[in-house]
Amino acid sequence: MLINISPTLSPDLLFHLRSMGHGEQLILADANFPSNKYNKNIIRLDGVNIPEAAEAILSVFPLDSFSVKNGNFSAYRMEVDNQPKKLTQTHKEFIKVVKKVSGKNWKVGSIEREEFYAIAKKAYCIVSTSDARPFGCFILTKGVILPNGKVWK
Repeated sequence: MLINISPTLSPDLLFHLRSMGHGEQLILADANFPSNKYNKNIIRLDGVNIPEAAEAILSVFPLDSFSVKNGNFSAYRMEVDNQPKKLTQTHKEFIKVVKKVSGKNWKVGSIEREEFYAIAKKAYCIVSTSDARPFGCFILTKGVILPNGKVWK
């Protein structure tokens, strides 16, 4: 065990989070997402739902401010098919966790399902949870940590 590190963060997940570079993307996926079809680098978090996983990951993972400055988002949610503005309960919980852990000014964008799949193929890794609620998939882009330990903004 480590001090101030969530036990949800397995050694394998911590290794991958630490190994990622600035601008690389992590997919946080629900249990229904076909992870093995889209990426070979899968980290399983069995028994963990999306909000629990997001809170643990964001406790050590800096979001990318460069994405925001370029008109993009550092976090995205998968849109519900044919209802791009609809927010599921999982989406609402994820957005709440982002604001709680990373800061209230962070916004979560949305991305169509097929485009999400294309990004998943190029992502650094997929973190697969046991959350079975549909459309509970998200993209996180890693930011920069300065020498003083603060996140580049």
